[in-house]
Amino acid sequence: MNGRGIKSAVRTPSTTGGEPPATAFSSNPQDRTPRTPQRVRFDPNPTILHGLTPNGTATTTSFDTMRTSEERDSIDGLDFELDDDYHDDDDYNDHGAGQHRRPLLTGIEAPSVALANSPWAGEFEDVHSWAESERQRPKSGLRSAFMNMANSIIGAGIIGQPYAFRQAGLLSGIILLIGLTVVVDWTICLIVVNSKLSGANSFQGTVEKCFGRSGLIAISLAQWLFAFGGMVAFGVVVGDTIPHVLAAIWPGLRDVPVLGLLTDRRAAIVVFVLGVSFPLTLYRDIAKLAKASTLALISMMIILVTVMVQGILTPSAERGSFSTPLLTINSGIFQAIGVISFAFVCHHNSLLIYGSLKTPTIDRFSRVTHFSTGVSMLACMLIALAGFLTFGDRTLGNVLNNFPADNVMVNLARLCFGLNMLTTLPLEAFVCREVMLNYYFPGEPFNMNMHLILSTSLVVSAMVLSLATCDLGSVFELVGATSACAMAYILPPLCYIKLTSRSWKTYVAMAIVAFGCCVMVISTFQAVGKMIKGEGGVTQCM
Repeated sequence: MNGRGIKSAVRTPSTTGGEPPATAFSSNPQDRTPRTPQRVRFDPNPTILHGLTPNGTATTTSFDTMRTSEERDSIDGLDFELDDDYHDDDDYNDHGAGQHRRPLLTGIEAPSVALANSPWAGEFEDVHSWAESERQRPKSGLRSAFMNMANSIIGAGIIGQPYAFRQAGLLSGIILLIGLTVVVDWTICLIVVNSKLSGANSFQGTVEKCFGRSGLIAISLAQWLFAFGGMVAFGVVVGDTIPHVLAAIWPGLRDVPVLGLLTDRRAAIVVFVLGVSFPLTLYRDIAKLAKASTLALISMMIILVTVMVQGILTPSAERGSFSTPLLTINSGIFQAIGVISFAFVCHHNSLLIYGSLKTPTIDRFSRVTHFSTGVSMLACMLIALAGFLTFGDRTLGNVLNNFPADNVMVNLARLCFGLNMLTTLPLEAFVCREVMLNYYFPGEPFNMNMHLILSTSLVVSAMVLSLATCDLGSVFELVGATSACAMAYILPPLCYIKLTSRSWKTYVAMAIVAFGCCVMVISTFQAVGKMIKGEGGVTQCM
């Protein structure tokens, strides 16, 4: 018996009258009845429920007919997973400790990608060719998914962690970094849980299910602003690092025809963003960025080692001083929360990374999340302590700028930092593109022209803005105070409260929402106030 499909069931009539029912061991074969008179028998030829007729009776369509007819375009609400890896019988029986639960949201991907390859998009002759195509699509193992998530976390924000400790104070900075890591870890996993509870296959869809059109607008705006702000920030970093490194490595480069343009900030941004980041942005599958993410993580490890080693070798004359507030609790706690939040928020990438897993289960994704946030917290803690304990009250927003410009090891770290931003920028472009497609073109099949137009416009517009400003601090602070807080501390717990019954977890979610709202309001007022007063305002790069 094939138990994979949806079967039609018929009941065998029971015996009636006063005569005792014949048994299975009766001598007369015609008198035999089943040992279980009311048992259900299954039709060995599976049928698929098609819908309901006006009088309420179910209509059915054979599986073979559905494969070859246009009726499959009207299937509503039925999702058939043909990969046997997802439907082993053990999935229904083994739920003990250490066992993977049955995959959740097995069809989840970037929505435009999933639609582009679904059997209802008209690209494939039948459902079997679609299944084969899905198996051939690039997918991530746990290691590759970890690389993508860790790279999304350990981005430009890591370089500002020493400054966050200066703003918050050493003691409160350590507590904040650990506490916010735990909260971020929980809310990342909460996004997948919320998607399962709501039946939506995207962060946007979940919030829309919970709060309607206003929720969709809020999450779309938060996701897009955070990702696009990251793209701009990464472009600024490229312009602030690579030209200076090239000039230090090759002092006469400025006088070399054509190549000398690379020592100019604007020319370097254009060449490297369009030459490296833009081609990576054109990929449709985030899994293909795993190797680039691996190189980016190696670069960040070089930066970490550089700050630790050069911090020890820094002369006492270049070191900073420490006061009691700097060692305990300082006045810039909320600003520090914004900087740390900007570094750790990767919620806009979480479902894309979940969908890239070869076997997308909540257990496997949780493992990736815990490992990624744990390693990221360790890296941030090390660079924060190394930088802050070296420069104290002199710590800058970019700790690499505290070191001399002619330091060879630091220049190598600057080069790695700039190259890391080039490979992280496409991850943010993925998010911007999917947000726009989900909002303006929901349910549309993949369109290559639209894909190219959106990808190009996003990269070019972010590049233009990065050419116009050098103020990386304002980008970090404002984006971290608004969209980062909304995505990490407000929207995921709010959706969880909406989708679940009251329990101790909902009270935890309520506390996180209250915390996020306070941080958003206070940090935003502080950031806007500094801009109005001209403190850290946008500067033009000539």
